[in-house]
Amino acid sequence: MNIEGQAAAVRFDGVSKHYGAVVAVDRISFEVQAGDLVTLLGPSGCGKTTTLRLIAGLEMPTSGSVFIGGDDVSRLPASARDVSMVFQSYALFPHMTVFENVSYGLSVSGITKAEIRDRAEDGLKLVGLSGYGERLPSELSGGQQQRVAVARALVLEPTVLLFDEPLSNLDAKLRRQVREEIRELQQSLALTTVYVTHDQEEALAVSDRIIVMRNAEIAQEGAPTELYEAPRDLFVADFIGDANVLDAEMLSRDGGHATIRVGGGMELRLPHRELPVGPVKIAVRPEAVILETSKDESGFTGTVLKSTYVGSHVEYTLDTGLGEIFVADYRFDAPVPAGSRVRIAFRERGVTLLEKQT
Repeated sequence: MNIEGQAAAVRFDGVSKHYGAVVAVDRISFEVQAGDLVTLLGPSGCGKTTTLRLIAGLEMPTSGSVFIGGDDVSRLPASARDVSMVFQSYALFPHMTVFENVSYGLSVSGITKAEIRDRAEDGLKLVGLSGYGERLPSELSGGQQQRVAVARALVLEPTVLLFDEPLSNLDAKLRRQVREEIRELQQSLALTTVYVTHDQEEALAVSDRIIVMRNAEIAQEGAPTELYEAPRDLFVADFIGDANVLDAEMLSRDGGHATIRVGGGMELRLPHRELPVGPVKIAVRPEAVILETSKDESGFTGTVLKSTYVGSHVEYTLDTGLGEIFVADYRFDAPVPAGSRVRIAFRERGVTLLEKQT
């Protein structure tokens, strides 16, 4: 089996998909570089799965063009595209053995039985399931079934590999393990991969780039760190991780930065992102909030409503003059009890001036 070196880029050029009066995808354009893993992330109904199906050839665009490896495949059926998909349900045949499931696509492709055997065994080895070929899917764990589905896709030696919510049927601990396995395999094979999920932590963990979708359109795309640390608007800030969105005021601009006043006199220096002086909003990540117990009531203060120890950190809910603030404190000596008055400060990273006010 030879997958390495055959990855192909994927490009959408003004693609729309309509189902009658319903617009599932609305004039979107993006490119996935060969060998990258790009995640389509967004809430249910945003258009991410339709976009994946447009790549696979399971749907045809109403308008616009889809390119794979530089070729316009917009009107080609799925069977004529060198693409494999791993479905959310795994879609394994329960009456077939693991080996038969993995080799099923090869058995209808006209290659010899010897090559089918070799490629199926290689596929099982790639996903760590050598020796499992004679078992039935019902004899495997959920994570092992997922790996069988990946092996079945890989043996077809695709130029593009697609994942549709591949971890949604697994428990939390197994999701983390399997996503690491998928990412390691994708990187080792340098496979062009498009991955659909609604789980922001999953997207941050596996992706080279993330495309956040909203209402059939692209809200923002970029590297995981870019989307987390510089969200374009309230939707992206709140969807990529938790965010406290607070009212603030831009006092002045100087070069690329602005002086921002928050709460009872706390001032920050943030990139102004071309926003004018005046009322603004800021997004503050829970881990960017610093709590100080002090009798000094000056500055930005609040009251601890809830204090919850969760092992790796302490979670707080604060009542402040700007509303409730959620805090994740990873550097604590002792939890601050509910009812305590605290002064509030922000770390340099994790605070963003929002480009769009909502």
